[in-house]
Amino acid sequence: MSHLLKILPVVCCILLSSCGGERRQTYAWVLATASPENTVTGIFANTFAQKVEELSGGELKLQVYHNSVLGGDTELIESCQCGDIPFVVQNTAPEVSYMPRLCLFDLPCVFQEIEEVHKVLDDSLFIHKINNIYQDAGFYLLGMADQHFRVMTCNKEVTSLSDLKGMKIRTMENSFHIGFWKLLGANPTPMAFSELYVGLEQHTVDAQENPYEVICSNGFYEVQKDVVETNHLPHLLALVTNNDFYRKLSSQDKAVVDKAAQEATEIARTQAVERVSSRMKEIEQGGAKLVPVSTELHQAMQVASKPIYDQIRKVVADDELFNQYSQIQ
Repeated sequence: MSHLLKILPVVCCILLSSCGGERRQTYAWVLATASPENTVTGIFANTFAQKVEELSGGELKLQVYHNSVLGGDTELIESCQCGDIPFVVQNTAPEVSYMPRLCLFDLPCVFQEIEEVHKVLDDSLFIHKINNIYQDAGFYLLGMADQHFRVMTCNKEVTSLSDLKGMKIRTMENSFHIGFWKLLGANPTPMAFSELYVGLEQHTVDAQENPYEVICSNGFYEVQKDVVETNHLPHLLALVTNNDFYRKLSSQDKAVVDKAAQEATEIARTQAVERVSSRMKEIEQGGAKLVPVSTELHQAMQVASKPIYDQIRKVVADDELFNQYSQIQ
């Protein structure tokens, strides 16, 4: 935490400026991510900071820290919950430990197109219920964007569930993610992310799953010849703030923050779609092949993962919320 303590005074820093003789306060707030700046997560964070400053006429400023400078995802969400860091942008998966009902977003193979995801997230009643989950844990959800879907890389074409049997795949340390791959017949294998490239190169593991951006930024296509478009999970990004911090903002500052979050969310989503196209080209130019997944295989993956659906439904404990996200009529 020593690195955090050195930077936290920025949060409390008050800069005074004059406008027509009137002195106004400008607060430098901290926004942190665990991701590199040149990712959709980084774009989401930077755009939000830029919009806050623009919409407030320069009276409100944010200092953005990328690439785990203030800690990894777990440290950041803890710091936000405690009020040490007012704003955080991160994937929803690490937040499940603090808000178990967010495992709703771990439901596999619900969507095949990212527009379907956006349609659900943009439903006012749905996002209101999700924000209630955040608020119960001491947060306030300002916006949800994405880094498109998580897909799989390996060294064989996958056209049926039998192709996954026994495949050693490195996935996130999340019980629902691990359970999903087991139900498909694969063998989820733990491995530190920092060791993954070498693990794939030396065949310690056969496969891994991540968004296209992560696949490209880490060069996984250099040691994996197939990128299988499983689209098994949307890689959702949440822009959150501490709920007490948010409630204490003036109505004027809340309006600025809300509007900035809305505009940043729209831009981040657009960037996610555009960057996926360029990442796909990069993968193919690097010598790997994009392997489409048929509707039939995607549905077979969903059917095989029914026990995960049953487990998550119990944790969510809200059939209306569960059915709306899972597309179950």
